[in-house]
Amino acid sequence: MKVSQPFSAGSGATNAASADPRLQPTPDYGTLGPGSDLTGVAAQVPPAPRTSLRSAHLIAAVIGMVTALMAGTLKSAHPAWPGWLSPHPSAPASSRDVHQLDRMKPQKQAETLLEAAVAHSQGAVEQISSRVDRWNGKVEWNSQIANLTTAALNSSDMRVRESGVEVELAAYGLAKNSASLDYVLKTVDSPDHSQKIWGLWALGLMANRGVESEQAVDVLKAHLNDSDPDSRRWAVEGLALSGSDSALEPLLATMHNDRSPMVRERAACSLAESGMFTTEQRFTVVPQLLTYTDDPSLDTQTHAWAFQALGDITHQRLPQNSAAWRNWYDVTNSNRR
Repeated sequence: MKVSQPFSAGSGATNAASADPRLQPTPDYGTLGPGSDLTGVAAQVPPAPRTSLRSAHLIAAVIGMVTALMAGTLKSAHPAWPGWLSPHPSAPASSRDVHQLDRMKPQKQAETLLEAAVAHSQGAVEQISSRVDRWNGKVEWNSQIANLTTAALNSSDMRVRESGVEVELAAYGLAKNSASLDYVLKTVDSPDHSQKIWGLWALGLMANRGVESEQAVDVLKAHLNDSDPDSRRWAVEGLALSGSDSALEPLLATMHNDRSPMVRERAACSLAESGMFTTEQRFTVVPQLLTYTDDPSLDTQTHAWAFQALGDITHQRLPQNSAAWRNWYDVTNSNRR
């Protein structure tokens, strides 16, 4: 099975890293979405997330501006597509639009449709869903796909995030079947660290698309006990991508117990807003986060991450005061009864 992955080992990897700053270490421990320039067959460094819990709101604003620019750029590039990219994106796509897509090569289809999905153009998500299985093996990972999947996985629309997952799997050449899963599981066990962490990321993508999700989540949970923090961090990212109910408790435990501040922060961000959890799933962790805000066994920074996660989940802007948050929660619960 040929698998197209982020970038090949050796000099090619070095050149890609130089060209794409997202492959460089980030000072704030990185995060809401993927992004690396990988091209080649050997498993490599996974798409490196870019924002942290500390800078999530600034990044959200930047993503919004990028999305708006994308919409304008795409409209000017394809003026014949009034249905998708008009000032009124709720207008349905015309048959002419679809015929234009049919004449494009799969690579261009994927790039065009994911760009349209990020711009919230009606019909783009549905077109991706109907075509993505035919793109496998015909779409390559490049800087355009990397940028678009980053934007998609940062979208406020879960359907756009799912489209990003689908396109990323297609660009990696990973079909949603047991053969691809076996390949990824072997990669996760690789002694080569870059292959291993790519595998942890890819395992989360596959779990999200329903490929032996329970098994994938169990493997990711096991790697939360790895000795090196980087592997634990990417196990966290994989669990967040899975969107599984069974991933929530391990992420809470990691936020509380992991020895590495980087890993604890990534777990907090995964619970707060990154990854593929629904709003309803995130609300279920609020009671535990409340206990973390003044847990004497946690340091001040982890208390702050708990407050930040509570704000991101609930959209409440309360002070970093445990009593104030508990009072809000009690009142909210009583009003629901």
